[in-house]
Amino acid sequence: MSLSPGRRLLLAIYSALLWLLLPVTLYHLVWRGLRQREYLLRWSERYALPAALPALPPGAIWVHAVSVGEVNAAIPLVNALRQRYPDRALLVTTITPTGSARVRALWGEGVHHVYLPYDLHGMVRRFLGRVRPALAVVIETELWPNLFVACARAGVPIVIANARLSARSLRGYRWLSPLIRLALSAVRLVAAQSEADAARFRALAGDAVRIEVTGNLKFDQPLPAAAREEALAWRHACGPRPVWVAASTHPGEEAAVLEAHRRLRERWPEALLLWAPRHPERFGPVAARVREAGLPLRRRSLERAPDAGCAVFLIDSLGELPGFLAAADVAFVGGSLVEVGGHNLLEPAALGVPVLSGPHTFNFTEIATMLREAGALVTVEDAEGLAGAIAALWEDPAAARRRGQAGRQRIDRARGALERTLALVDAVLAGR
Repeated sequence: MSLSPGRRLLLAIYSALLWLLLPVTLYHLVWRGLRQREYLLRWSERYALPAALPALPPGAIWVHAVSVGEVNAAIPLVNALRQRYPDRALLVTTITPTGSARVRALWGEGVHHVYLPYDLHGMVRRFLGRVRPALAVVIETELWPNLFVACARAGVPIVIANARLSARSLRGYRWLSPLIRLALSAVRLVAAQSEADAARFRALAGDAVRIEVTGNLKFDQPLPAAAREEALAWRHACGPRPVWVAASTHPGEEAAVLEAHRRLRERWPEALLLWAPRHPERFGPVAARVREAGLPLRRRSLERAPDAGCAVFLIDSLGELPGFLAAADVAFVGGSLVEVGGHNLLEPAALGVPVLSGPHTFNFTEIATMLREAGALVTVEDAEGLAGAIAALWEDPAAARRRGQAGRQRIDRARGALERTLALVDAVLAGR
């Protein structure tokens, strides 16, 4: 990849700023490590020390998924690539420890795994020299100028798969548009989730990259084989009482979840909340909030299962959410009462569970619109609205079943992104 003098200067300025900020990465890792111990481990991977990187044979396929959500989105693609190219080594990188744990839980030693190094030229060059990929597949939206340019110079084609770009992200990227356009110019193909995502990428990249609409890989996510059996076991443990789940919640909406549950228990004193905070560092603070509210609490990590007297069961574990979602009468998906942009609405809908969210779903606008139009998603504004929506579904089980079935059927009709994405990946690997 040949860069103009102006682009070389831009990349040099960007790299110089990153070098100046390098001490901040140490502070960040320590600060996060005080809340989540895993951030204190495996620093050698983040700084691309050669001994920490796998030495792969030439021709590996490398998939980057920043955290848990992206790893989950990548499941059908990674599984298909393993079957389609059994003779190629497959590397999955993440940035967060929770993403790393999810990779190991899903594939164990069946794939290679390390953290992605920081975006400094020497680090990414060492990384590529050890991994020697034939293809880089970046899931959703991760744009790293030094890494992407290094891939292009090394002849490694980049595909951004399941690509999404919200209107809010587009506005933010426009402040850095010359640098972002430089990164995108190194990309062979953007496989966008929707026409709206494709249009935003075109607005950002211009004619610098080929963009195709393939759909959302999450629609092709197979339900965990054991989810139904797990759901039956959890429902038996919960007992014959109303149950709802609050999934992927953030600090700014925890008070609303607790208040909604308090209101529900005024009418259904035996009601049970299954609560899965988004980040592990929130497990302790959420448990403290529940105890301060005077509600009987049990934790997955300690008591293992709810009992008859339990009002809140804290899911302080990873990888078990599908079984709990399928065991609930209704699911609230967090990150949506606060301006985080929402989280995965598809998983509960695919399980046939009626879904609630707050108004802030800008990360999943098209999915939220689709489920809302199908009658599978109800939007609430606050604790009062959340409690009212859950109460309405508990009062009318037939309506709840109809909403759940509508979501599952709509998702079934939207499948097909996997095959479209694989066809494009095959073509890129074949040099077409």
